[in-house]
Amino acid sequence: MDDIFSHFGDIFGGQHPFESFFGGGQQAGQGRRYVNKGTNLRIKVKLTLQEIANGVEKKIKVNKLIACKECSGTGAEKGSSFNTCKTCQGTGQVRRVTNTILGQMQTTSTCPTCNGEGQTIINRCKKCNGSGVEKGEELITFNIPPGVADGMQLSLSGKGNAAEHGGIPGDLIIVIEEIEDAQLQRDGENLLYELFLNMADATLGCSVEIPTIDGKAKIKIDPGTQSGKVVRLKGKGLPPVNGYQKGDLLVHINIWTPQTLTQEEKNLMEKLKASPNFKPNPGKRDKGFFDRMRDSFR
Repeated sequence: MDDIFSHFGDIFGGQHPFESFFGGGQQAGQGRRYVNKGTNLRIKVKLTLQEIANGVEKKIKVNKLIACKECSGTGAEKGSSFNTCKTCQGTGQVRRVTNTILGQMQTTSTCPTCNGEGQTIINRCKKCNGSGVEKGEELITFNIPPGVADGMQLSLSGKGNAAEHGGIPGDLIIVIEEIEDAQLQRDGENLLYELFLNMADATLGCSVEIPTIDGKAKIKIDPGTQSGKVVRLKGKGLPPVNGYQKGDLLVHINIWTPQTLTQEEKNLMEKLKASPNFKPNPGKRDKGFFDRMRDSFR
């Protein structure tokens, strides 16, 4: 809000508008000096699911504007000093009074001589030509908390471009880019895995290994498991940002049907086909079937 109302300075003589109405604010000749602000930088950081699950420390080299090493960011040669700006008398602002049909109107603007700083350099630094900044790079170390998502942004204050004449540096904006995992799919804080079983394992039951964030895990497949069943591994998903309770790992079971068979295998399947145990018996309709199908194709 302060930045917004500062634009009314041209109308209200450099004062906050409310201060003009209520008699407060700065006295004439006591304008605020302009402080340079460095620009922000934006970079992308790629993270794996494992890094997202556990959090990670990253070190990156950033090419940016840094404070001039020769003059320490002041813009003046060593041993040189500054003069008070003669145009604005050190206030950083110049005022002009004009006569209108409504009376005299006072306008305030940034001093064109010192750019609002209130002082001028006697001898400029030759390396940075008086700007106080130069091109360079900085090794920045930062921590990314667990549970971040693709597109999320983190801000590192003061790690952006340096400002001219020793002003306030900008910020470094870090944009999270999630690397797609080859086996696990993310759904918010939950993870999804598609498990394919052959007909024999689904019929007789078995134990299978599945991938998780923490490595491999064994799950038991009950005899007679149907395609479309979802096995939930509680707490094997991702944590929320700044939270504690992890999501789940949802294992979606698919029964794989062979496409080529030997003659012996065909004869065996013909025998099994004739068995009453191999005739479909859906029984009561599974109300959650279409929900699971929708989730599996999401």
